[in-house]
Amino acid sequence: MTETLSALQARRIALAAQGFTRARPTSVSTRHIHRVMDRLGVLQIDSVNVFARSHYLPLFSRLGDYDPALLDRVFLSRTTHYVEYTAHEATFIPIDDWPLWQFRMDDFRRRWEGEDSWTSQNARTLAWVQDELRARGPLRPVDLREDAPRERGTWWDWDDVKLALEHLWRTGDVAISGRKGFERTYALAEHVIPEAVRAQTIPRADAIRELVRRAARSSGVATQSDLADYYRIRDRSAVSQAIDDLVDSGDLLPVQVRGWERAGRPIPAWRHREAALPRAVNAAALLTPFDPVVWFRDRALRAFGLDYRIEIYVPAEKRRYGYYSLPVLVGDRIVARVDLKADRATSTLQVQSAWWEPQARPDDAPPIARELALAAHWQGLEHVSVSGWGDAAEALHAALFSQGGRVKRHVHAREERP
Repeated sequence: MTETLSALQARRIALAAQGFTRARPTSVSTRHIHRVMDRLGVLQIDSVNVFARSHYLPLFSRLGDYDPALLDRVFLSRTTHYVEYTAHEATFIPIDDWPLWQFRMDDFRRRWEGEDSWTSQNARTLAWVQDELRARGPLRPVDLREDAPRERGTWWDWDDVKLALEHLWRTGDVAISGRKGFERTYALAEHVIPEAVRAQTIPRADAIRELVRRAARSSGVATQSDLADYYRIRDRSAVSQAIDDLVDSGDLLPVQVRGWERAGRPIPAWRHREAALPRAVNAAALLTPFDPVVWFRDRALRAFGLDYRIEIYVPAEKRRYGYYSLPVLVGDRIVARVDLKADRATSTLQVQSAWWEPQARPDDAPPIARELALAAHWQGLEHVSVSGWGDAAEALHAALFSQGGRVKRHVHAREERP
């Protein structure tokens, strides 16, 4: 018999699966970071650094005030347990998972085969790049650029050397060995991935089934599209077969979630066998747009009533919520979104806009204010300022002031428009 869940129960299961029912530690260690990664599976990387780069935020959301340098040591050191690959978009993954992605590497390789393909036309560059990495060890694109055998290319305004590195990374011939600043350092995969890991062979169907199983564990309860999107698996028939296999094995349990419908009909969903239904979720957290809780727009809308788009590419005068607004979780609801900027010159966390979501309640401002004050401290900022842009701005300013924070008002450029 198929279990029926309420929308509230599904949200709580999903948040528990993502680690939001765990109390934040008083002191964060590498053990806590590994535990979060075990929950998430992947950590998406993003370069936007208005407040903090995206990959630092999921750990803050779940662990609270931790030292960002700890993340750098765990993920970017030469002895790291993690490596980068396109496991969603660009993400950190456990290095032992490298063989799981051979099917994707093979897909990239096939996609770029053919006499007229870029790889065929640039075989000399690809071979030269691999020879340089073999002879010189890990290199950045800038380290290769001056000696490149070809002129600059036009695709995305990157030169042929950069294109070659990206191609070889996607096909698994090259791996990311670290970063200098935010720039990737590339090396031959054999110089980064342990031989015992590279020697493993995982058939395509087995790899997809394992990834769907992990996506289900990280999601708690999910539809087929949710499970496919978690690791961006485009082969719908393979995902469907994986779900059938996991139901047969008892890893997935069919459920129906009230309110999860399409065209008036229930959307099939599955609950991971280990997924727990907590009595309550008492978390408060700022979420990056690339947090697994909200990164799939369909799921964010269906599960949390959050209709979310990043407005980075929207002209400033047309933005509704702000350049890089962050969804805010209080309890089991996404109740607001705030557009944050770290103004280092004045040591101020600027709340450039603040908006309530339909799920907000009158008593949500204080926990959000506490989270903003914590975020400022996490980033080493002394003050929080709140603009008047957004229907939550006044309440957040008042809550920050009442909590004794060093809060002030500022005028955001968006407010100056007539």
